[in-house]
Amino acid sequence: MTTQQKNTTAKRFGLPNLILILGLSVLLCGEAYYGYRLHTLSSDQEQIKEDYSMSNNITFGLFSVDQWRDKIAAVVNHQVHDFTITPAQKKALQAQVEQQLHDLVKKAVAEINKPQKTFGGKLKKFAFNKFVDAKDIYAQVPSFAKTIIDKVNSPESHNRLKNIATSKINQLEDETHDSTSVAYGQVTKYLYSKYRVYNPDDFNKQITSRLAAIRTVTYNYAYAMLGCVAVALGLTWFMRKQVHLRTTLFVMSLLFALILLAVGITASIIEVDARIQTLNFMLLGEKVAFENQVLFFQSKSILGIIEVLIKQPKPDAIVVGSLMLLFIIILPVLRIIAKGLHILSTKELADNKVLKYLTFEAGKWDMADVMVVGTVMTYIGLNGILKSQLSNLNIHNSFLTTATVNDTSLQPGFFIFVGYVVFEFVLSFLFKKITSNETAALKDERSE
Repeated sequence: MTTQQKNTTAKRFGLPNLILILGLSVLLCGEAYYGYRLHTLSSDQEQIKEDYSMSNNITFGLFSVDQWRDKIAAVVNHQVHDFTITPAQKKALQAQVEQQLHDLVKKAVAEINKPQKTFGGKLKKFAFNKFVDAKDIYAQVPSFAKTIIDKVNSPESHNRLKNIATSKINQLEDETHDSTSVAYGQVTKYLYSKYRVYNPDDFNKQITSRLAAIRTVTYNYAYAMLGCVAVALGLTWFMRKQVHLRTTLFVMSLLFALILLAVGITASIIEVDARIQTLNFMLLGEKVAFENQVLFFQSKSILGIIEVLIKQPKPDAIVVGSLMLLFIIILPVLRIIAKGLHILSTKELADNKVLKYLTFEAGKWDMADVMVVGTVMTYIGLNGILKSQLSNLNIHNSFLTTATVNDTSLQPGFFIFVGYVVFEFVLSFLFKKITSNETAALKDERSE
């Protein structure tokens, strides 16, 4: 072959690879950008939900003496402030006062008319029977009772009674508190300052709107990321028979897989959220309600789960966490690197036993697919248990109404990790097939 023919062949070989690299680089940059944004938003969502669950935790709500005190005091204060005696109540009260006055007069007459032993007692009895008629006293009982009721029902008496009742309620409020009051005050002060709000309603509204926006955008980034990978995988499959493009295709594909793995293990994969949405009952004719009482919340990524396990003081948890780190993160990364080295390296390095083992044999130790199945089974199990337990808290009767919510869900990080497992499986299949074909062709050449 002449020098001119060699240059022509090099150009033919170089230009398609250059175009392919540029095209795949655009997709790779898109995948990396969408993955970075998904990871960031996933972390933001986890932090926002942790703040929300902290502020609305059942410890600071339904289980807080302070919350019960404030709500009951508000009802009683409202009842005291709006206290009035209706005509029916006034009539009933007057009847009771008349009965009490009748009993009082009866006891007084009986006390005076009983046998007296002393001279003074006999003199009082004589004077009473001589100058006082008991029937006249009984006849005046209704007018006495009316006077008493009118006095009690006067504005001055109302205000005096309300002041007495209010002061006692305030005193009870000051004397009633629990150990969470200081902690709750510090938590709310920090969170309200962080989100620039001034009351629980504004805080909950802002958190709800933020989470709704983040959820939509996060899934859009996940779809876009998987879309970039799908296009790259389609190109790899479509051009798999182009021998001069195989190296470029597989090296770039490995970079796609590495980004998928990185995002899949760092973004949240599962979220467990159980709460009492509403609990209300009637007290003194007024509604007392507790809302959005968080019973339990956890949101974890694969890396977060491993970190929690390794930090546990129990040896068995540390062993499980270490095994997950080895077979779900370290080994897949080593396999990706080994495949890249096998493609790009010289024949001597490619035949290295360790490199060949990581490239072709270590897949049986890769537990990424097991993690996918385990996550799904965990989600199904937790979701079923929570639904069963929370359903027992749903009460609807004339005295109490409660409604629970189970927001346990798989997160975008899980679907990205599933995308990595599928993508890596397809790449491994194509890699083995092409490698076996090349090995067979090489043997044929040697035999000839």
